[in-house]
Amino acid sequence: MIRFLERPMIVLQSAAGEAEEAIRESGRLLERAGAVRPSYTEAMVEAYRRIGPYFVVAPHIALPHARPEDGVVQAAVSLVQLREPVRFGHAANDPVRLVFGIAAASSPQHIELVRRLSALLADETRQKQLMEVKDVESVHRWIREGSAP
Repeated sequence: MIRFLERPMIVLQSAAGEAEEAIRESGRLLERAGAVRPSYTEAMVEAYRRIGPYFVVAPHIALPHARPEDGVVQAAVSLVQLREPVRFGHAANDPVRLVFGIAAASSPQHIELVRRLSALLADETRQKQLMEVKDVESVHRWIREGSAP
């Protein structure tokens, strides 16, 4: 079962002021939902420190993640919408406003989660809408509208 942007895994208007803080917040949401162990959150931060902002995949969008063996319990995606843009150190895609924490127990799950997010974020207008939503119900409406056939 994949848990995708469920209510307890979404924080809007986060005051996180630096990349590591935003990554940790996305991981803590996954932890509280029971999708990962605390070691997974730390592994996401450590990957950022070691490899850099490789997961800043598009302008304003980061998809931090770690390896399944770092503590994934079940596949899930969290969202941290940042109140103010945060620099992650990516030359082309900084600053970041949307941080999607990704936890996958296998490569196929990881691909499925990224595919679902990519489909929802493919349109720049929709990205901007998500950066501005003020309540979780609006996020879920945004998902439904983007998932319609």
